[in-house]
Amino acid sequence: MKATNLFFKKRKKIYFYDLLKILKIKYKKKYKNFLVNDVQNLDTAKNTDISFFHSSKYKDSLKATKSNFIITTLELSNHLPKSKIKLIVKNVLISVAKITEYFYPNSLNDQFEPINMSLNKIKKYKKFNFGSNVIIGENVKIGANSTIGHNSIIESNVVIGKNCNIGSNVIIKKSIIGNDVSIQDGAIIGKKGFGFFPNKNKNIRYPHIGMVIIGNNVEIGSNNTIDRGSLSNTIIGNNSFLDNQVHIAHNVKIGINCIIAGQVGIAGSSTIGDNVMIGGQAGISGHLTIGNNVKIAGGSGVIKNIPDNTKVMGYPAKDIKKFIKKKI
Repeated sequence: MKATNLFFKKRKKIYFYDLLKILKIKYKKKYKNFLVNDVQNLDTAKNTDISFFHSSKYKDSLKATKSNFIITTLELSNHLPKSKIKLIVKNVLISVAKITEYFYPNSLNDQFEPINMSLNKIKKYKKFNFGSNVIIGENVKIGANSTIGHNSIIESNVVIGKNCNIGSNVIIKKSIIGNDVSIQDGAIIGKKGFGFFPNKNKNIRYPHIGMVIIGNNVEIGSNNTIDRGSLSNTIIGNNSFLDNQVHIAHNVKIGINCIIAGQVGIAGSSTIGDNVMIGGQAGISGHLTIGNNVKIAGGSGVIKNIPDNTKVMGYPAKDIKKFIKKKI
């Protein structure tokens, strides 16, 4: 994610000491006055950002990270180089949620945006072909020859490229959309993801400060829901087509030239390679990697990584030749 967040306002100055107070951690005095710039994933963090290490499967990212401040558990702390400043907590992700909310105080607010459709704003977009009851937020950028259908809402700071066709009853927030994109009726783009921590007294919501990035020549079917990212972004690559009623969860990355049929669900933080075809009603679990040129048959349930150039089907999804042989 970019250092400047287009959609969420960040506190101006945050000291390491502020974060220690939130996490209720005692630390050496010499670090307390360090300025911390942002909270980021290991892969995107800079040396002045705080990051987190919550699973040993991210060891490669830990080795490569530039972050000097790492939230982790006592059990995992042995993986950290001595040069890193460790913040030892009981639950890493709950701690990151608290830190993120402190950096971005409005990050849990996903309510509707009060929008004033003034006469000047209507004149600004006069050259565009809008349906009735269209609402446009502040600082929205729309490219030439783009159209927006009836009753659609485009919230503040959204970017829509050239030659785009936005259908009726569409809601777009916290998103950047490329050129030649078709978003059909009823789609909701950029709402917060399904991120929370179960708690018997009160479930703890996880802030989502990422966005949705949609490439060029993409088609988004009717009633699709594409959630924005938590710390990273949800990305739909160029020339990918999504059928009706597809759900894309937070942080999902979809490559170029992908075809996804109706009622497919892709859980959070999974990565889909290039030239992938996914049949209708298939489900893909979270935090998986689906390789390039993979074909997933309709109704399949994918619960583990799939290498390049593989065809799978069934539940759990397995190589299609093995599946057919077993059935015979």
